[in-house]
Parts: sequence; structure tokens; C-alpha cells
Amino acid sequence: MIIKHLWIKSLLIVMILSLSACGGSGLTDAGNDVSGSNWEVADFTYTNQNGERFGLSDLEGEVWLANFIFTNCETVCSPMSAHMAKLQQQLQEEGLTTPIVSFSVDPERDTPDVLRTFADQFGADFSTWHFLTGYSFAEIKALSETSFKSALAEPAEGTDQFTHGTLFYLIDSNHVIKTYDGVSDVPYDSIVEDVKILSQES
Repeated sequence: MIIKHLWIKSLLIVMILSLSACGGSGLTDAGNDVSGSNWEVADFTYTNQNGERFGLSDLEGEVWLANFIFTNCETVCSPMSAHMAKLQQQLQEEGLTTPIVSFSVDPERDTPDVLRTFADQFGADFSTWHFLTGYSFAEIKALSETSFKSALAEPAEGTDQFTHGTLFYLIDSNHVIKTYDGVSDVPYDSIVEDVKILSQES
């Protein structure tokens, strides 16, 4: 009876250790872990705020962050950009040169010069932060909805405000790994830690 009890106890310990080793991604608890959902980012090559071509091939082997904004936005885009600027600063303080990509959902009005002026308001460091345009609305809608699972809609009649997602995306090897709230309660420290963990694994 004692031997049987010890055997069962040993088996339970082995099972727990196995689950501990296999379960979870090793990332922080903040945000939404979508690493098991196979969110692959489709190939793209667009134009950044400097009028230079920039695309997925420039991010090969990188852990990077992304979001969707437009400069004429009257609500969430300025707070999101301010949060991203703070996040960029924290990443740099940790010695991380993590690329950040902000896709404009209003490519017709958001020319490179307009994007650069907008980004300057937040002290964006363009060595790692890329504000992208140079595509049709249909193209960015397809990228947003297919690669980032985020609905995107043109302005309703009588307004010039686009409807778009407000998440920050953490990408590794062209796959979305986690999403975070980009408007309120942004988990800066956790995002930085997640970037560190993925960067060490890459």
C-alpha cells in the first residue's frame, strides 16, 4: 500500500514537472498570447516617413512591434503614439533596438511628410520607428484584417474618421505572438520584458 502510494505520488510529480516544462511560452502574463494561432504577417513593401522603401524583408529575424494609426485621428491615435514613444524610450534604455512599425490607415492623406510631422510631435526616433504609407486603402485593409485580425473601415458618411484597431502587436519571425491594449493601461514593463525574452530566443 505504501509502495503504491509512493508510486502514484512520484507519477504526479513527474506529470507536474512535464507540464511546467511544456506549458506556456515563457512570456509575461500581460496582454493576449496568440502565439498558438499562427497569425502570419503577409509580405509587404511600403514607404516610410523619409520617403524610403521599407518592408517585411527589412524585419527578417527581428522581434518588432506594430500598430495602426492615422494623423487626422481625433481620438485614439495621439494617445497610442505617445504610449509607443514611451515604449520606444524604455526599450532603448534597456539597450534594445526593437523596430516599431506604425501603419497609416489613411494613405491618401498621410504622405511621408505628413507622417514625419506627426511623428515629430511625439519625439519618435526614426532609427527604429517606421511610419508607413504608399499603398491603397484596400491594401492596408487586407493587411489589417488578414495578418492582424483587426477590422478596418473607411469613414462613415459625414465624417472623416476611420474605424481601426487600437492594439499593439508583438511580432517574431513574421508571426504575431501577443497583443496589448495600446490606448489605456499599456503594460510597458511587460512588453519590454517580452521583447527581451523573444530576442534572447531568436
